[in-house]
Amino acid sequence: MRMRPTLSWTPDEDLPPGTTDLGPVADALGAGGVLVLTGAGISTESGIPDYRGQGGSLSRHTPMTYQDFTGSARARRRYWARSHLGWRTFGRARPNAGHRAVAAFARHGLLSGVITQNVDGLHQAAGSDGVVELHGSLDRVVCLSCGTYSPRRELARRLEEANAGFEPVAAGINPDGDADLTDEQVGDFRVMPCANCGGILKPDVVFFGEAVPPPRVEHCRALVGEAASLLVLGSSLTVMSGLRFVRQAAQAGTPVLIVNRDPTRGDRNALTRVALPLGAALTALTSRLGIPADDQERSG
Repeated sequence: MRMRPTLSWTPDEDLPPGTTDLGPVADALGAGGVLVLTGAGISTESGIPDYRGQGGSLSRHTPMTYQDFTGSARARRRYWARSHLGWRTFGRARPNAGHRAVAAFARHGLLSGVITQNVDGLHQAAGSDGVVELHGSLDRVVCLSCGTYSPRRELARRLEEANAGFEPVAAGINPDGDADLTDEQVGDFRVMPCANCGGILKPDVVFFGEAVPPPRVEHCRALVGEAASLLVLGSSLTVMSGLRFVRQAAQAGTPVLIVNRDPTRGDRNALTRVALPLGAALTALTSRLGIPADDQERSG
């Protein structure tokens, strides 16, 4: 029997305390070969809330699971209504100082790669190349029957046409692009089938309870194996999809450094956890290393 996915984690009282000293992180970046792993916390300053930080969305919202999505037409209607509304907010989000700093580190040859648990595309919009999207991207849609991929904007247009006048006011937006709507607000929202075969469409993201594709995991493991150090930015590391890379690095003797305001599930494996806001911390690091965090963004 498949268990429900782990959504929360309670820190032990004896976890190592956080610090405000950016020195070890600056030293690692200065040495180069840093693999960056980012979570929802790096996008909060762009207006996209995280799951578990202060005011995190899990306090009011249970994310859609793969089992619920594939097993219930009603769940799919609820998901697509909420996601259709949330997509508009994601489309307006712009990279923040944290995303720009990561892109600047890469431009100056300090990084060996970037892995993100986020599905918002903001690293790429800030100018980062070769980003591994561990959990996929909301920009794409896949048919569960024929496997056809298509742009999300194309589905958004079809949903707009099929649901003219659908303009509910959401109570909030979540990191997975899911808006908070009541069942009454969802109403009889019309879900669009695959234009190719009529099958079920799903965003090309890894839902809770769904496995990350094995080739993607192995690619990330290879990146961890080649890195001089692993820098985690804005992730609680609650779910195993990211935590496994921290544990892999620690077991290999590769230094792990974390910048996250709250304790994380990987703190015991880390050389340090810097408990500072990401935007300010990463901007301070670019200044300390003499790197201009250029403002240039890519148009979507």
